Amino acid sequence: MPLVAYVLRRPYTVVAAIILVCLLGIGAALRMPIDIFPEINIPVVSVVWNYQGMSATDIQNRILTLHERQMASLVDNISRIEATSYEGVGVEKVYLHQGADVTRAVAQLASSALVVLKYMPPNITPPLVIRYGATDVPVIQLSLSSNSLSDTRLNDLGQNVIRPDLAVVQGAEVPYPYGGKPRLIMIDLDQTALQARHMSPTDVSNAILGQNVIVPSGDVKIGSKDYLLSMNNSPSIVDTINNFPVKEVDGKMVFVRDVAHVHDGFQVQTNSVAVNGTPGALMMIRKTGGVSTLAVIDGVKSALPYIEKLLPKGVNIKAIFDQSVFVKAAINSVITGGVLAACLTGLMILLFLGNWRLTLITLASIPLSIITAILIMYALGETLNTMTLGGFALAVGILVDNGTVVIENIERHVRQREGLVDAIINGAGEVGVPTFLSTLCICIVFVPIFLLTGIPKYLFSPLSMSVCIALIASLILSFTMVPVLFRFLMRNVSEARHEERELNRPRRSLNPFKEFHRRFEDGFDRAREGYRNSVAWCLSRPLPTVGFFLILMVCSLALFPMIGESFFPQVDAGEMRLHVRAPPGTRIEQTQTYFAAVEGAIRKIVGNDQVDTILDNIGLPYSGINLSVVRYFENALSLKFIFQAAILGLCQSA
Repeated sequence: MPLVAYVLRRPYTVVAAIILVCLLGIGAALRMPIDIFPEINIPVVSVVWNYQGMSATDIQNRILTLHERQMASLVDNISRIEATSYEGVGVEKVYLHQGADVTRAVAQLASSALVVLKYMPPNITPPLVIRYGATDVPVIQLSLSSNSLSDTRLNDLGQNVIRPDLAVVQGAEVPYPYGGKPRLIMIDLDQTALQARHMSPTDVSNAILGQNVIVPSGDVKIGSKDYLLSMNNSPSIVDTINNFPVKEVDGKMVFVRDVAHVHDGFQVQTNSVAVNGTPGALMMIRKTGGVSTLAVIDGVKSALPYIEKLLPKGVNIKAIFDQSVFVKAAINSVITGGVLAACLTGLMILLFLGNWRLTLITLASIPLSIITAILIMYALGETLNTMTLGGFALAVGILVDNGTVVIENIERHVRQREGLVDAIINGAGEVGVPTFLSTLCICIVFVPIFLLTGIPKYLFSPLSMSVCIALIASLILSFTMVPVLFRFLMRNVSEARHEERELNRPRRSLNPFKEFHRRFEDGFDRAREGYRNSVAWCLSRPLPTVGFFLILMVCSLALFPMIGESFFPQVDAGEMRLHVRAPPGTRIEQTQTYFAAVEGAIRKIVGNDQVDTILDNIGLPYSGINLSVVRYFENALSLKFIFQAAILGLCQSA
């Protein structure tokens, strides 16, 4: 075989190439993003409209419907549109055809919204156009609580202090915080005073807008100096707004303080968060696609010490949900399974070959094939996840087949007293085509997975790719690395060993492993003879054999209705979630009362002492149970339009 003869003449070239692949592969593995699942690129774009105070019906008829009609002429590759309207918020989910350019769709949707904007209600702002990805999910949740500060203050800290510092973490996206009341400068109108002066709220609004302005004022040159002028008509003190003139009525100037009261207030509360019964705030950090989940969480955790220095005393910030724990557990379990499979495979090879040198040569192809596959998948933009690692674990037992076949055939030629180099060339050449065809047949099994569409395509294609690439790498190593290692490790085999293997009757030895291997070979020969007799019996009686297997297949098919169906197997993420819905239309104040009662009932059932004991027994890190009562509302940045109340009972170390 020309390839084998070439590598035997240049063994150091093969060694250098293997070292280079190992260095590049290990570097690629350290740089590859790590996640639970592969990146799922669903071509979906969300358009979020906001118009506070408008009913859901008007949102649908006066905003969403107009924009949907405009999409037909300006946006292409639309598969379907799902529109949902709530009070003050409208959401359009635009699903595109597979292979569509999502970036182009985002630009087209933004331009179509600007075109139709003039036909919509006055003072409406352009929508928020967001590309949606299935892997863009919250990876860590931070709770803010304090015994001295109000939830409004906590919301303000989350919005203006924590969000800017977390936004610099690569791959992190921080929506607006939940809970509390967003801070606003409120002007509470006195309707009686307005009516007494024959004024309307519009008069006050126009007066505020006309006097609360910031305009450029240029500069002035006096003598040898050039001074910059500042004409800031926006007050820096809230009480100053009370002195703004509004309108002259009956020869008397009416000021804001006469018809309204200006104060530092907040918006109407639409969501509530409680941490251990105390009003607080909740911040969700989402991971954008293409970035490792572990990298995002590590970046957030590294930024928390600096953020804590900026917060007032008495403010507690804790991580009540950390997806990295589940990610690490899932990845470690797959790696452990792969290592265990490799060890068992090596044990079986050692049992059959009876030579640790041959076993070492065969097992060397497993890590090298996987490292080569990781390097290629890194170049293709894949990530390390349970699917790719599961493919490697699945291929561990197959990776040794090629090397084992090559080694056994080379050893057969060595037993026939051929020269070592000639035995390697002739033995590898005889099994070259069959080995290539067998590897190709195994890879063909995984080819139909690449024909899948939708989510299954993104999930299972990396698994198939990892198996196929690893098998091809194993095939190449079987005819490059294996001959070189065989030449170096087996060149000192004694002549007595050759004669012993040629007679296939190993003499008794004081070595217990050799004696065990001899007995195993005798037992295997008997089993092989029994199998040969069974096959001969089946071939001589084809009708009973075919009938038996047909009955077995029919009985197996009858079990299909008894097997459950699920997209994913059940997973224990170490998290408990209790979702409770209040009756539709319930005020948020009443919802808080309901959930306080639920939280109290939970505390009676599960005491903190009992939880500590349970977690100590199972060895989980724990620093107190966090019972966070959360009522989610539609938020333009979070895209979690849930309208529900949830109790998150998270037994997780902060």
